[in-house]
Amino acid sequence: MPSLLTIDQGNSAAKIAVWKGPELIDEETLPRLEREALERVVDSFAPSKALLCSVTGNGARITRWLRSKGVEARELSSELPLPLTIGYSAETLGADRIAAAVGAWSLFPGENSLVVDMGTAVTYDVVTADGRFAGGNIAPGVGMRLRALRSFTARLPEVNGYGDTPLFGHDTTTAMRAGALRGVVAELNYYRGLLPPGTRTVLTGGWSRRISEFLDFPVTVDSCLVTKGLLSILLYNENLPIYSENKTCIDK
Repeated sequence: MPSLLTIDQGNSAAKIAVWKGPELIDEETLPRLEREALERVVDSFAPSKALLCSVTGNGARITRWLRSKGVEARELSSELPLPLTIGYSAETLGADRIAAAVGAWSLFPGENSLVVDMGTAVTYDVVTADGRFAGGNIAPGVGMRLRALRSFTARLPEVNGYGDTPLFGHDTTTAMRAGALRGVVAELNYYRGLLPPGTRTVLTGGWSRRISEFLDFPVTVDSCLVTKGLLSILLYNENLPIYSENKTCIDK
């Protein structure tokens, strides 16, 4: 079976993964997507097909380059055949949200899921048990909230999201950190409470592990959710099963 290539280009990192069917054979995470890394992957594994998800606007350029190397490459959009139906304005739905939703569906088919991607922004998306992307909301992420407090006020300091985070702050630094982190936790609890009992909560993105420390209910944290969704979409378009217990990804 020819190898398949998936590329998840986020705002702060890029994941490149090579697969033989559902089996991961190589993966690399980079601060940004570099031509040298792509050349190394293409030369080493000669992937026949690739699916790219980019939130940085460089997807068309990368796709053209891969095609020039003989790879049948596509950029993910709602126009591609998908294992989920989309109940959302297709032309405005981000590819990363599509991939994360498919990733959750491929891991937990037949279950209702709240899919939360905690990156620069945080998205709360609903996947129904019958395989429908039912919609979702977008809010500022933890880092964005803290930067906004610093940028749009005269005296509040620069604060990062790691460190002492009490329930209520005991100084300005802890008040800002707790406000940003626990604000996201409160949003997550609110949306979860709106959904049917038993809905699975799946977290991904750079802040997912940090936020999971403050939750008092079971969640699945998977930093490779978008990558797994891209793979499932590739397999679906090859008429292969999208779900496999052997599907793996290095969860960093």
